[in-house]
Amino acid sequence: MFGALFQNSFYVGNTFNGILYGVQLVLYFNTMRVYFERSSKYGPRDMFYMIFSTVSLFLNTIFVATQSILGQETWIINVSYPGGAAAYLVAHVSAWYQTMGSTASILLQLMTDGLLIYRCFIVWSGSRRVIIIPSVFWAVSFVFGILELVTSGSPNGEFFVGLAAHVGVVYFSATIVLNVITTCLICGRIMFYARRMQDQLGAEISKAYFTAVAIVIESALPYTLFGIAFLVSFGLQSDISILFLSLYSMFTCISPQMLILRVARQRAWDIETTQSKPMTTLDFATRSAAEPRSSAFENDN
Repeated sequence: MFGALFQNSFYVGNTFNGILYGVQLVLYFNTMRVYFERSSKYGPRDMFYMIFSTVSLFLNTIFVATQSILGQETWIINVSYPGGAAAYLVAHVSAWYQTMGSTASILLQLMTDGLLIYRCFIVWSGSRRVIIIPSVFWAVSFVFGILELVTSGSPNGEFFVGLAAHVGVVYFSATIVLNVITTCLICGRIMFYARRMQDQLGAEISKAYFTAVAIVIESALPYTLFGIAFLVSFGLQSDISILFLSLYSMFTCISPQMLILRVARQRAWDIETTQSKPMTTLDFATRSAAEPRSSAFENDN
């Protein structure tokens, strides 16, 4: 463990962290600009998404910073550490700042999964039965997330080996199964209504809701796919798992931010999108992004 492949993967992961953090900043500031440019007062949903975005960015900043610090300490500051970089990683992988970074990452994951469950609830027209199983997995991930922090942050604890690794498999399995379920539910619902509503609205009006981009963003598909890649490599105890962990953690922040930006631009789904009544072109025209926030989004819960 912590050999050449692991360290190369860690280095590449930190590089992607920097690139994707820049993407996150662009998405965040675009989202806030859309909200600030509105002439109308902010509603409860607006405030929720603005606070969610800010907290997500803060937690993601902690994760990126702690990963960068560990790399700096390992390869630059302590380059002459007895036993080399591998020995330094073994001795300091559970350092206090790494525990802080893990805590931020787990909190961010819980927030993102909660938002994904909420969006599944919205896309399925407010059906509580649809979100029962995802909510159970969210509770399981919450419990094992705490256990993961305790086991990996304890003296001589290591995230990638021993008890912490076994707890981590359960934790990441729970959250990624949740991701897969909600992603499939959202994708299936959108594709079902894509065929149903295109005949009613026409391709020009419905394309904002039923494009491939809409499906990818609404379902947080990149978040789920990178999560699966990480879980497989982590379960196999592959040294490359640290790279997929970085990508997974970054999309834990980027995927919901892309969704929130669509919400801010009034392009995302809400409960009225899947109303049983026939929808007309006029219904969608009244929800133009050029107008102030309408009741369509005030009623999305």
